[in-house]
Amino acid sequence: MLKLAEKYLRKDSLPLLFCPGCGNGQILNAFIRAIDDLGIRERIAAVSGIGCSSWIPVYLEIDVLHSLHGRALAFAQGLKLGHPEKKVVVFTGDGDCLGIGGNHLIHAARRNIDLTVIMVNNFIYGMTGGQKAPTTPLGSLSKTSPHGNLERPFDPCALAEVAGATYVARWSTSHPVELQRAIVDAISHRGFSFLEVMAQCPVQAGKHILKESDPWKMMQWYKRSCSRHSGSGVDPLMVVGEFVNREEAEFCDLILAERKSQCEE
Repeated sequence: MLKLAEKYLRKDSLPLLFCPGCGNGQILNAFIRAIDDLGIRERIAAVSGIGCSSWIPVYLEIDVLHSLHGRALAFAQGLKLGHPEKKVVVFTGDGDCLGIGGNHLIHAARRNIDLTVIMVNNFIYGMTGGQKAPTTPLGSLSKTSPHGNLERPFDPCALAEVAGATYVARWSTSHPVELQRAIVDAISHRGFSFLEVMAQCPVQAGKHILKESDPWKMMQWYKRSCSRHSGSGVDPLMVVGEFVNREEAEFCDLILAERKSQCEE
């Protein structure tokens, strides 16, 4: 990783501010390797909202737009429409994306605009103290559910799929090779790509939900709990793999075609 770190990381931003054992560093590693494989450093732009995972692209020597809480996809769509030649990647968390930003997710997906969303899911609001999130498991304790969470968690991938995303996948930090390949596939896909990454949060999720603050043991839990196949007794929220990969008309292409038609008339 040393050569890639020297190539991509901003030297004035080190050390990283992630908590020890946080999965965001592993996702940053996979992302750097993916964009290096694709050779698109000059064409890529990253957008993020607010939260632990939204800091991932800030440490990179690429074009980065650090935006408002829940509004990363709104900014990203504007950036893509203004610069359709750019590969725009959105870094967001489960709270940022599915809570305050949920409306932007479903409308960006239904437009099938050419964006890649990397949503980091740690089952909790990690940066602001450990409140329950839209992905917090049933019965889990948190700062805002001291007697157990009564609200069913979202299935982020199912939500993205029914909203219209044309590439949908889920992996965890315990699947580094598959994660890197999925990032490559998501960025290469022409249309709205949604990649959920389950990542360990030793400080908040570990303390409140898993009752385990050792990041290595948390990753082992992901490895044991994740399944590549759905079926009886398998939690659908822990099924990993590629769920959707289809071709449909992309939003920017439709706009350009409409403008061309109007000019010809």
